Amino acid sequence: MRVREFSLFAVLLLVASGGAAPSGGAPRPAPPAMRMPAVVTRSALPTGERRAIDRALRRYLRERPGRAALAVHDRTTGARYAFRERAPFLLASVAKVDILLAFLLGAHGRRLSGDERGLISRMIRNSDNDCAHELYLAIGGRDGLGRALRRTGVRHTRPGAGQSWGYTRSSPSDQVRVLERLTGPGGPLPARSRRYALRLMSSVRPEQAWGVSAAAPRGEVALKNGWLPAEPHGGLWTVNSVGRLVVRGHELLIAVLSERSPTMADGVATVERMARLAVRALLRRGV
Repeated sequence: MRVREFSLFAVLLLVASGGAAPSGGAPRPAPPAMRMPAVVTRSALPTGERRAIDRALRRYLRERPGRAALAVHDRTTGARYAFRERAPFLLASVAKVDILLAFLLGAHGRRLSGDERGLISRMIRNSDNDCAHELYLAIGGRDGLGRALRRTGVRHTRPGAGQSWGYTRSSPSDQVRVLERLTGPGGPLPARSRRYALRLMSSVRPEQAWGVSAAAPRGEVALKNGWLPAEPHGGLWTVNSVGRLVVRGHELLIAVLSERSPTMADGVATVERMARLAVRALLRRGV
């Protein structure tokens, strides 16, 4: 099965350099559209409120292994918050959301073929690495993904070397920007493509629906997670979750990235607790 190539020359160059990893997580290196609440424009949280969330997250992480960071954009109020973004994180399978954005941008709003839709569906819903690899080649690999992200204002994400898209490095705020471009009415994609992306991310396999969804137990959730025992960290776990939540009338875009957890379960617990703490604090503001 092959997707329609965006750059045949780039694909031929990239195919020669390696194969894909097995399904799930990310490779080693070598339902209906959701409602859109009204949106207003604002910016960073007031200093006092930001510091209160900082303290709550620091207290929690003091007893947790590894490192973690978070960013949230409340599109309903315009409030933004970011925590501990000093150094980038490996994305693992969260990079599949970046690949999806780049592929849809390259499609220029045309109707996708059945083969393309099948690859995209398995990449997002099942976290299939073989499908992600084929789509990565179709967008031009590392260079193609980098160009697509920079063109949409996502400027601090670095695709992994060679074919290692799972070793893409980014920050939570940049991944929130990816979600904005992928799902927002002011973004570069037509409404049909935005609805398609949300349907995919709101119907991932049940066993992969952990993560930021913990902050919206009775809300609407569209997400993608990533998990990887990372060789650069001695096999310790990278565990990430990004998504769009609709909770109590607020549309929230959130990204939580973590690394160096001793087990995947430890990383999942960290990501979920951080998402709950941040979202609870934002909604408590009553704005």
